[in-house]
Amino acid sequence: MKTKLLSLVLTLTICLTALSQEPNAPEFGKGLFNLVGKDSTWTMKIATRMQFLGIANWEEGADGGLVNPEQNFLVRRARLKFDGFAFTPKLKYKMELGLSNRDIGGASAFTGNGPKYILDAVIMYNFYENFVLWVGQTKLPGNIERVISSGNLQQVDRSLVNSRFNIDRDMGVQLRHHINFSDKFLVREKLAISQGEGRNITIGNLGGHQYTARLELLPFGSFKSKGDYSGSDLKREETPKLMLAATYDSNHNAVKNRSNQGSYMTNDIGFYETTINTLFLDAMFKYQGFSLMVEYADRDADDPIAKNSDGTATGDVVQVGNGLNVQTGYLLRKDWEISGRYTNIKLDENITGRNPETQYTLGLSKYIVGHKLKVQTDLSYLSVDNGGDELMYRLQFDIHF
Repeated sequence: MKTKLLSLVLTLTICLTALSQEPNAPEFGKGLFNLVGKDSTWTMKIATRMQFLGIANWEEGADGGLVNPEQNFLVRRARLKFDGFAFTPKLKYKMELGLSNRDIGGASAFTGNGPKYILDAVIMYNFYENFVLWVGQTKLPGNIERVISSGNLQQVDRSLVNSRFNIDRDMGVQLRHHINFSDKFLVREKLAISQGEGRNITIGNLGGHQYTARLELLPFGSFKSKGDYSGSDLKREETPKLMLAATYDSNHNAVKNRSNQGSYMTNDIGFYETTINTLFLDAMFKYQGFSLMVEYADRDADDPIAKNSDGTATGDVVQVGNGLNVQTGYLLRKDWEISGRYTNIKLDENITGRNPETQYTLGLSKYIVGHKLKVQTDLSYLSVDNGGDELMYRLQFDIHF
């Protein structure tokens, strides 16, 4: 696998060297280069992006001071992206590969003992009017914060609500449709049926399947440049723009403790299975540099306590509970932005044994070339009921070609 990846990177390097002198190369941030078939029956845009992150953490001591400082410097993300159309503009595709350790994740028996290089590998076929069929592995239509690209975030990274509740990527099919009820009022519907085990799983379906439905209402029309799925109001919307949305996800006979995410729940006969349901309610508002994003998540399960065949508890539990995230920002002159975030997590203490958490984050961003070249920093204070408070400082540099 490593040899194949090295060969791919080497091939791309040779191609980039050969094409680097092209007079019509794309503008910065719009891909390394664009390929078009001689007969114009296919296209391919190749792009790459990187994020470099530094983190410092402190715990709160018994006397209220900061103790146990820790620092970490890493390549948070390093990715290759390919997209275009094949045969007809109605048949589009996207492939994204993760190359950093955090992107790849650990190998396991569930992924064929190979690293998880593939993030997205999906085709999108506009087969009739406003209907588009997606097939492959990609993000499910879950909470808005998760579907926003990690390269288009308003702060250094996503909130605790996303890390605790998101349904991320999976393999399956999606059907998407949109309709205009007036000149401005836009409605989008998204349905998905997936395997329910997460990305890059090779062992097949262990439990049931996962069903996801999302409805989006845009009463004031579309955002500029798909701004409803991008952090910050970089386009400085001239009129108010709003998206209200709801997602309901049901993972039948799930075997992981966070629906299709988290760790596997095993018992004496194999895997513990229970149906896990997740609800997301979210909103995005933008107007003249001001942005507001609100998310609410709730997860429950038919029986959240994993059991052996004789009814005894295994020690694994489903991470049931709810979370709220409110994030806002204002874009100043010369594309500096101040942002703030409030996040509250309430997992069921009687089941999960985890205390409620509240996190406050203050962020500062400088957009040099929009989200394609930016520097972001933020300071977070995590308050945990009955102790365990933490302070975290982060600094991140993004560059997208």
